[in-house]
Amino acid sequence: MTNKESKRYLVTAALPYANGPVHIGHLAGCYLPADIYVRYLKAVGKEVLFICGSDEHGVPITIKAKKEQITPQQVVDKYDGIMKNAFKDFGIDFTYYGRTSSQTHHDTAQAFFRNLYDKGVFKEEVTNQYYDEEAKQFLADRYITGTCPRCGNAGAYGDQCEKCGTALSPTDLINPKSALSGAVPILKETKNWFLPMGEIQQSEQFQNYIKRFDHWKSNIKGQCNSWLTEGLQSRAMTRDLDWGVPVPVEGADGKVLYVWFDAPIGYISASKEYLATEAGSAFGPWTKWWQDEETELVHFIGKDNIVFHAIIFPMMLMTHGEFILPSNVPANEFLNLEGDKISTSRNWAVWLHEYLIDFPNRQDELRYVLTSIAPETKDSEFTWKDYQIRVNSELVSIFGNFVNRVLVLCDKYYAGLVPAIEGKLSNEKLIAAHTLCLEQVSIGIAAMQENLKAIKLREAQAEFINIARAGNKFLADTEPWKLVKTDEESVKQILFDALQICAKLSVAAQPFLPHTSENLANMLNAKGLVWGQLTDAVLVQSGTQLGKADILYKQVEDEEINKQLLRLEEIKKANTQAPQAKPLSEVKAPITYEDFDKLDLRVGKVIEAEKVPKADKLLKLTVDLGFEKRTILSGIAEYYTPEELLGKLVTVVANLAPRKIRGIESQGMLLMAGNDFGKLYSVSPEKDIEPGSAVK
Repeated sequence: MTNKESKRYLVTAALPYANGPVHIGHLAGCYLPADIYVRYLKAVGKEVLFICGSDEHGVPITIKAKKEQITPQQVVDKYDGIMKNAFKDFGIDFTYYGRTSSQTHHDTAQAFFRNLYDKGVFKEEVTNQYYDEEAKQFLADRYITGTCPRCGNAGAYGDQCEKCGTALSPTDLINPKSALSGAVPILKETKNWFLPMGEIQQSEQFQNYIKRFDHWKSNIKGQCNSWLTEGLQSRAMTRDLDWGVPVPVEGADGKVLYVWFDAPIGYISASKEYLATEAGSAFGPWTKWWQDEETELVHFIGKDNIVFHAIIFPMMLMTHGEFILPSNVPANEFLNLEGDKISTSRNWAVWLHEYLIDFPNRQDELRYVLTSIAPETKDSEFTWKDYQIRVNSELVSIFGNFVNRVLVLCDKYYAGLVPAIEGKLSNEKLIAAHTLCLEQVSIGIAAMQENLKAIKLREAQAEFINIARAGNKFLADTEPWKLVKTDEESVKQILFDALQICAKLSVAAQPFLPHTSENLANMLNAKGLVWGQLTDAVLVQSGTQLGKADILYKQVEDEEINKQLLRLEEIKKANTQAPQAKPLSEVKAPITYEDFDKLDLRVGKVIEAEKVPKADKLLKLTVDLGFEKRTILSGIAEYYTPEELLGKLVTVVANLAPRKIRGIESQGMLLMAGNDFGKLYSVSPEKDIEPGSAVK
């Protein structure tokens, strides 16, 4: 089955955690691309079910509940409402938005687990896990804190040190403590059920499935192949927690389904829930969408969810045996904000619900900007100044200006009627301008459609604005406001053609700018135009009474932008208030010269650099020390790209004992200079010096 053959699409957008509002990083990474693609599919006549919902289980929910001193149910009720309303107001047009706390979901997830359990898919294993004797519960990874064995950060979590980026297991931590009670946890045996991913990886069915990766985006294919090359390990599908979907087998008291087993099943349960309603009955039975090979299953996600949607969930589906597998997983990378990573914990974000208050009825401005900078294959950055420039120079000056000029001239010369034409232009210059414009519009429409079909939405929107740009050039080349004095018939033809371009823009805007599309259709008195008419020569007929020529977009003023920048500045000050009082770390306890002399510091040259799979903050470096080449893992991926480090001289602790991280032996450590404001700089020689030179 291929996209070309399919007439039915099941599109999902990653279930957002119901522990906080939606921000622009979420929108750019997942929800806006999914919405644009769904609107395009509907425009070309495809049958589409667009499913999402709140992910209401897992450790982040319980941590939020503890922080706010409310129950987990109160947390998910609060944020489910905030997210659902923000999505709706922004124009994300889900067919159905569900909740994983619903009874339908609990029943569906438990039945799914039981199916695999009864088939003997799971492996029961007894392992030692940390247990809080005061709280009387086993601790999930994020409920354990301690000192990172690599960098000495005292606030590392049981799954990762967020300071150096090292991936950890709870037993790696030095001086581990429970985040619940502060007590020192003990190791205690517990039984859980594991999905044998290594075995499934070798199956013929899975090997056939992963051939689909060859047709997916490079970032998804690359990450998946890295996991598969390293070899998959069994992963526990149950957890010792009291918040979640209870494990439906005997001997599983006090255990719930692992959130990454539970959450993707939310797509299935939400589909079942909606299709059982009167509104959903027109879509047919849920099995048509989940168990019929004529359906394309497309998962829109962020890059941190790739492995779960491209590998683990498909493994769950194929071992169950009754479900289709994803045909595409178009994941986006991360969006940064004003030179820094978006962070919920630091409040460093542009929150969707706040944007909608500050910029009422201007949803399409944000949709346009986020699509223009979409992190489709690499991380990108949102800045308020760039937002202002893109809106003013593209939406206002190109698209809005073209439409307004055409409608104002038609109102002025023809009392708002579409002019009657004879189909002739009076001279070669006008004919050449007319021919060029029609060619550019035709090329732009074809390219836009191809890019939408290929889910290259950033390029598709660029082609859309090129259509408006061609219209503007047509007006500039023909100058109908001057020509009307001497050649009225040619002006009628020019404005008639310009109105057809406006109509095509109103149709082409449907996926990207739905609110604008509707407004423009009203202005043209051209409601009901469909995608198939984009290649028609005439979309609005002569004699049609046009509507009022309203302004599609208004200028974004400096005052509006400065208000947003001031807000971020205040957040930054609040985040750095403590470090500002003590900008540099205190000097550590004195050591002797003999202690220092034990360190062998050498100059190295980075000759290879790459990201470590499944570890966003780790880089794998090959460093030439002159006398030998070393592999060194360093948690600096958030400060340097691999390309920036190639050829760079660095200072290396050359006699540090090797240590395995993520299955890779690291044979040294880079020296870096860091301050308490989150900046990190390489300690490098000022001038070229031979690799291997001693640092004294």
